[in-house]
Amino acid sequence: MLFLALMFGLNAVSVKGFGESEFWFALIKVVAVVIFIVTGLAMLAGIIHGAEGTGLSNWTIGDAPFAGNFAAMVGVAMIVAFSFQGTELIGVAAGESENPRVSIPKAAKQVFWRILLFYVLAILVIGLLIPYTDPQLLRNDVADVSVSPFTLVFERAGLLSAAAVMNAVILTSVLSAGNSGMYAATRMLFNLATEGKAPRMLARLTRNGVPLYALLATSALAALCFVSSIFSPKVVYIWLLNTAGMTEFIAWISISVSHYRFRKGYIKRGLDLDALPYRAGLFPFGPIFAFVLCLIITLGQNYNAFLQERIDWVGAIATYIGIPLFLLIWLGYRLVKKTRFVRYADMTFPTDTSA
Repeated sequence: MLFLALMFGLNAVSVKGFGESEFWFALIKVVAVVIFIVTGLAMLAGIIHGAEGTGLSNWTIGDAPFAGNFAAMVGVAMIVAFSFQGTELIGVAAGESENPRVSIPKAAKQVFWRILLFYVLAILVIGLLIPYTDPQLLRNDVADVSVSPFTLVFERAGLLSAAAVMNAVILTSVLSAGNSGMYAATRMLFNLATEGKAPRMLARLTRNGVPLYALLATSALAALCFVSSIFSPKVVYIWLLNTAGMTEFIAWISISVSHYRFRKGYIKRGLDLDALPYRAGLFPFGPIFAFVLCLIITLGQNYNAFLQERIDWVGAIATYIGIPLFLLIWLGYRLVKKTRFVRYADMTFPTDTSA
């Protein structure tokens, strides 16, 4: 409750309050991850002891590097997506950026390198230092975690104080994720309200330009996490994780379709691509690849539930609950409002003077 109140306060003051808090949260994460990567590489190079019997040999232990084969890879993608959520926040923040034509393209280009450094390189270091069979890692279920792999690396390096600090850093990372998620959800609710697709009350702004009612609605929904204290915390967590992760994949599928159709329509109108403030590379391969990959992960998340002698309906519903909810809302809106896809020839753009 204290952390929820803190996130609400940071978002309720002004967008500057959110931005300032995210700056410091991000700085803490960046410094911690850089120190972690340097420490891990020093252990692999033998400069710091504690990495005996590690390295590429971790990728040949048991079923490594693909323990559980394709089913496990697809299954873990939901948790990975939950961790990656927020990269699309750049687009949400564009409306409140001082100079979006300059800052947004710059931020979009930096996302790739940040993911490569802070996600891929960090996971590579962990994979080289800690085998998946380590008894202190996740063993049986979500309630059976002994220690974070980040903390474990520092412990094996003999840096016990750093290991304790890393636990605090993980806490700030959770706060940062919740803070940015609350900001994004609030702004999307506000935008829906201004377009007449949500109650108009949610479009009201405070003197500081904060959509307070949308923020209150978002906070009320976030408070549902306390339901876990009534029911089984593990069960509620799994349902929330699957719902959030599945929704994110659906959002990325929508982004892929929107990007593909935007570029096709833009070209169809005979407009110059160089006039765009930012142009994504690898088109049309990029959005097509993203669409196919997200679709495979979305539909194959728990396909094993249907391959058993008796279908695991509880597990299947817990995994795929986001899909029928999305279809209900999307198709329901299309039927009520009688909307349709805009043809390429009918699309208009801010730089299009022919319409």
